[in-house]
Amino acid sequence: MIGVLGMFVGSALAAGPIDEIKAAAKKLADSSGYSWKATTESPRAGGGGGGGGGPRMGGPTEGKALKDGTVYLMMQRANNTVEAYVKGEKGAIKTEEGWQALSEAGQAGGGPGRGLFISRMLMNYKAPAAEVVEFAEKVANLKKEGDAYVGDFTEEGAKAVLAGPMRRANNPPNISGAKGSLKVWIKDGVLSQYEYTVQGTMTVGGNEREINRKVKVEIKDVGNTKFEVPADAKAKMS
Repeated sequence: MIGVLGMFVGSALAAGPIDEIKAAAKKLADSSGYSWKATTESPRAGGGGGGGGGPRMGGPTEGKALKDGTVYLMMQRANNTVEAYVKGEKGAIKTEEGWQALSEAGQAGGGPGRGLFISRMLMNYKAPAAEVVEFAEKVANLKKEGDAYVGDFTEEGAKAVLAGPMRRANNPPNISGAKGSLKVWIKDGVLSQYEYTVQGTMTVGGNEREINRKVKVEIKDVGNTKFEVPADAKAKMS
Protein backbone atom coordinates (compact mmCIF):
# COMPACT_ATOMS: atom_id res chain seq x y z
CA MET A 1 0.00 0.00 0.00
CA ILE A 2 2.84 2.37 0.91
CA GLY A 3 4.56 1.54 -2.36
CA VAL A 4 1.44 2.41 -4.35
CA LEU A 5 1.01 5.65 -2.41
CA GLY A 6 4.64 6.52 -3.02
CA MET A 7 4.25 5.96 -6.74
CA PHE A 8 1.17 8.21 -6.78
CA VAL A 9 2.92 11.00 -4.86
CA GLY A 10 6.01 10.71 -7.06
CA SER A 11 3.89 10.92 -10.18
CA ALA A 12 2.06 13.97 -8.88
CA LEU A 13 5.33 15.69 -8.00
CA ALA A 14 6.80 14.86 -11.41
CA ALA A 15 4.04 16.72 -13.22
CA GLY A 16 5.30 20.25 -13.73
CA PRO A 17 4.37 23.32 -15.80
CA ILE A 18 5.64 21.83 -19.06
CA ASP A 19 3.56 18.70 -18.50
CA GLU A 20 0.45 20.76 -17.77
CA ILE A 21 0.95 22.84 -20.92
CA LYS A 22 1.48 19.70 -23.01
CA ALA A 23 -1.69 18.14 -21.58
CA ALA A 24 -3.71 21.32 -22.26
CA ALA A 25 -2.33 21.52 -25.81
CA LYS A 26 -3.15 17.86 -26.45
CA LYS A 27 -6.70 18.38 -25.22
CA LEU A 28 -7.02 21.26 -27.67
CA ALA A 29 -5.56 19.24 -30.55
CA ASP A 30 -7.88 16.32 -29.74
CA SER A 31 -10.99 18.49 -30.03
CA SER A 32 -12.96 18.26 -33.29
CA GLY A 33 -11.67 21.70 -34.22
CA TYR A 34 -10.73 25.14 -32.91
CA SER A 35 -10.10 28.68 -34.15
CA TRP A 36 -7.65 31.38 -33.17
CA LYS A 37 -6.45 34.89 -33.86
CA ALA A 38 -2.82 35.97 -33.61
CA THR A 39 -1.90 39.65 -33.41
CA THR A 40 1.57 41.12 -33.60
CA GLU A 41 3.00 44.27 -32.04
CA SER A 42 6.36 45.41 -33.37
CA PRO A 43 7.63 48.58 -31.71
CA ARG A 44 10.27 50.26 -33.83
CA ALA A 45 13.76 49.81 -32.46
CA GLY A 46 16.71 51.61 -33.94
CA GLY A 47 14.78 52.35 -37.11
CA GLY A 48 13.96 48.68 -37.52
CA GLY A 49 11.37 46.39 -36.06
CA GLY A 50 9.17 43.87 -37.71
CA GLY A 51 6.80 41.03 -37.15
CA GLY A 52 6.81 37.43 -38.26
CA GLY A 53 10.60 37.13 -38.56
CA GLY A 54 10.73 37.82 -42.29
CA PRO A 55 10.35 40.41 -45.02
CA ARG A 56 7.21 42.54 -44.66
CA MET A 57 5.67 40.03 -42.28
CA GLY A 58 3.22 41.12 -39.60
CA GLY A 59 -0.45 41.88 -39.29
CA PRO A 60 -3.10 39.60 -37.81
CA THR A 61 -3.50 35.92 -38.65
CA GLU A 62 -6.82 34.11 -38.26
CA GLY A 63 -6.82 30.35 -38.37
CA LYS A 64 -8.88 27.22 -37.96
CA ALA A 65 -7.65 23.70 -37.29
CA LEU A 66 -9.37 20.32 -37.50
CA LYS A 67 -8.53 17.20 -35.53
CA ASP A 68 -7.03 15.52 -38.62
CA GLY A 69 -4.38 18.26 -38.85
CA THR A 70 -5.90 20.33 -41.66
CA VAL A 71 -5.43 24.05 -41.09
CA TYR A 72 -7.03 27.07 -42.75
CA LEU A 73 -5.21 30.40 -42.56
CA MET A 74 -6.05 33.97 -43.50
CA MET A 75 -3.09 36.26 -42.93
CA GLN A 76 -2.67 39.98 -43.41
CA ARG A 77 0.80 40.61 -44.80
CA ALA A 78 1.69 44.20 -45.69
CA ASN A 79 -1.18 45.28 -47.97
CA ASN A 80 -2.06 41.73 -49.01
CA THR A 81 -4.31 38.99 -47.66
CA VAL A 82 -2.82 35.50 -47.84
CA GLU A 83 -5.33 32.64 -47.79
CA ALA A 84 -4.12 29.06 -47.52
CA TYR A 85 -4.87 25.50 -46.47
CA VAL A 86 -2.10 23.29 -45.10
CA LYS A 87 -1.74 19.78 -43.77
CA GLY A 88 1.72 18.70 -42.77
CA GLU A 89 4.19 19.93 -45.39
CA LYS A 90 1.55 20.01 -48.13
CA GLY A 91 -0.72 22.92 -48.81
CA ALA A 92 -2.38 25.27 -51.25
CA ILE A 93 -2.28 29.04 -51.39
CA LYS A 94 -4.75 31.32 -53.16
CA THR A 95 -3.25 33.50 -55.90
CA GLU A 96 -4.58 35.72 -58.67
CA GLU A 97 -4.36 32.66 -60.93
CA GLY A 98 -6.32 30.51 -58.50
CA TRP A 99 -5.15 27.90 -55.99
CA GLN A 100 -1.51 26.82 -56.28
CA ALA A 101 0.52 24.18 -54.47
CA LEU A 102 3.03 25.68 -52.04
CA SER A 103 5.92 24.55 -54.24
CA GLU A 104 4.38 26.37 -57.23
CA ALA A 105 3.71 29.55 -55.26
CA GLY A 106 7.32 29.58 -54.03
CA GLN A 107 8.60 29.74 -57.60
CA ALA A 108 6.20 32.31 -58.97
CA GLY A 109 4.93 35.78 -58.20
CA GLY A 110 6.44 38.18 -55.69
CA GLY A 111 10.01 37.23 -56.54
CA PRO A 112 12.21 34.75 -54.71
CA GLY A 113 12.03 36.65 -51.42
CA ARG A 114 8.36 37.02 -50.55
CA GLY A 115 6.96 33.99 -52.42
CA LEU A 116 9.65 31.63 -51.19
CA PHE A 117 9.45 32.89 -47.62
CA ILE A 118 5.68 32.51 -47.38
CA SER A 119 5.79 29.03 -48.97
CA ARG A 120 8.50 27.89 -46.57
CA MET A 121 6.60 29.33 -43.62
CA LEU A 122 3.44 27.47 -44.61
CA MET A 123 5.30 24.19 -45.24
CA ASN A 124 6.57 24.36 -41.66
CA TYR A 125 3.46 25.92 -40.13
CA LYS A 126 2.42 24.81 -36.67
CA ALA A 127 -1.06 25.49 -35.33
CA PRO A 128 -1.24 26.80 -31.71
CA ALA A 129 -1.60 23.35 -30.10
CA ALA A 130 1.75 22.31 -31.56
CA GLU A 131 3.48 25.70 -31.50
CA VAL A 132 2.93 26.36 -27.80
CA VAL A 133 4.57 23.03 -26.88
CA GLU A 134 7.56 23.77 -29.11
CA PHE A 135 7.92 27.19 -27.49
CA ALA A 136 7.51 25.88 -23.95
CA GLU A 137 10.36 23.44 -24.57
CA LYS A 138 12.60 26.41 -25.39
CA VAL A 139 12.00 28.02 -21.97
CA ALA A 140 14.54 27.45 -19.21
CA ASN A 141 12.60 28.52 -16.10
CA LEU A 142 8.93 27.82 -16.79
CA LYS A 143 6.78 28.34 -13.70
CA LYS A 144 3.22 29.13 -12.59
CA GLU A 145 2.52 32.74 -11.64
CA GLY A 146 -1.06 33.64 -10.82
CA ASP A 147 -3.29 32.27 -13.56
CA ALA A 148 -0.51 31.89 -16.14
CA TYR A 149 2.65 29.91 -16.85
CA VAL A 150 5.62 32.16 -17.55
CA GLY A 151 9.30 31.87 -18.37
CA ASP A 152 12.18 33.20 -20.45
CA PHE A 153 13.45 31.62 -23.63
CA THR A 154 16.98 30.29 -23.61
CA GLU A 155 19.26 32.22 -25.98
CA GLU A 156 19.12 29.40 -28.53
CA GLY A 157 15.38 29.15 -28.08
CA ALA A 158 14.93 32.87 -28.69
CA LYS A 159 17.12 32.63 -31.80
CA ALA A 160 14.96 29.82 -33.18
CA VAL A 161 11.74 31.75 -32.54
CA LEU A 162 13.18 34.90 -34.13
CA ALA A 163 14.39 33.10 -37.24
CA GLY A 164 11.20 31.10 -37.74
CA PRO A 165 11.22 29.21 -41.06
CA MET A 166 14.31 31.17 -42.15
CA ARG A 167 16.42 28.95 -39.90
CA ARG A 168 15.89 26.14 -42.41
CA ALA A 169 17.13 28.22 -45.35
CA ASN A 170 20.39 27.41 -47.15
CA ASN A 171 21.88 30.57 -45.66
CA PRO A 172 20.09 31.10 -42.34
CA PRO A 173 20.31 34.57 -40.78
CA ASN A 174 22.86 35.42 -38.15
CA ILE A 175 21.16 36.44 -34.90
CA SER A 176 22.73 38.15 -31.90
CA GLY A 177 21.41 39.47 -28.61
CA ALA A 178 18.41 37.13 -28.75
CA LYS A 179 16.07 37.06 -25.77
CA GLY A 180 12.39 36.74 -25.08
CA SER A 181 9.66 35.31 -22.88
CA LEU A 182 6.56 33.12 -23.02
CA LYS A 183 3.26 33.36 -21.13
CA VAL A 184 0.57 30.66 -21.35
CA TRP A 185 -3.01 30.52 -20.06
CA ILE A 186 -5.08 27.37 -19.57
CA LYS A 187 -8.82 27.32 -18.95
CA ASP A 188 -10.72 24.19 -17.88
CA GLY A 189 -7.70 22.10 -18.77
CA VAL A 190 -7.49 23.44 -22.35
CA LEU A 191 -5.03 25.90 -23.84
CA SER A 192 -6.86 29.24 -24.11
CA GLN A 193 -4.22 31.86 -24.86
CA TYR A 194 -0.50 32.48 -25.06
CA GLU A 195 1.79 35.35 -25.88
CA TYR A 196 5.48 35.63 -26.50
CA THR A 197 8.06 38.35 -26.98
CA VAL A 198 11.35 38.13 -28.85
CA GLN A 199 14.11 40.65 -29.40
CA GLY A 200 17.43 40.58 -31.17
CA THR A 201 19.52 41.68 -34.13
CA MET A 202 19.09 39.69 -37.34
CA THR A 203 21.66 39.94 -40.13
CA VAL A 204 20.59 38.80 -43.59
CA GLY A 205 22.74 39.42 -46.67
CA GLY A 206 24.92 41.85 -44.73
CA ASN A 207 21.94 43.93 -43.62
CA GLU A 208 21.25 44.29 -39.90
CA ARG A 209 17.70 44.52 -38.63
CA GLU A 210 16.62 45.14 -35.05
CA ILE A 211 13.59 43.05 -34.15
CA ASN A 212 11.31 43.63 -31.19
CA ARG A 213 8.17 41.55 -31.52
CA LYS A 214 5.23 40.60 -29.31
CA VAL A 215 2.67 38.07 -30.51
CA LYS A 216 -0.63 37.29 -28.78
CA VAL A 217 -2.60 34.16 -29.73
CA GLU A 218 -6.22 33.81 -28.56
CA ILE A 219 -8.02 30.46 -28.89
CA LYS A 220 -11.78 30.28 -29.47
CA ASP A 221 -14.65 28.05 -30.68
CA VAL A 222 -13.05 24.87 -29.33
CA GLY A 223 -15.13 21.90 -30.45
CA ASN A 224 -17.32 24.14 -32.60
CA THR A 225 -15.01 24.90 -35.51
CA LYS A 226 -15.71 23.28 -38.86
CA PHE A 227 -14.67 23.92 -42.46
CA GLU A 228 -14.20 22.12 -45.76
CA VAL A 229 -11.26 22.53 -48.13
CA PRO A 230 -12.43 23.70 -51.59
CA ALA A 231 -12.01 21.05 -54.29
CA ASP A 232 -9.53 23.20 -56.27
CA ALA A 233 -7.36 23.69 -53.20
CA LYS A 234 -7.59 20.04 -52.15
CA ALA A 235 -6.36 18.95 -55.58
CA LYS A 236 -3.18 21.01 -55.05
CA MET A 237 -2.55 19.43 -51.64
CA SER A 238 -2.41 15.82 -52.86
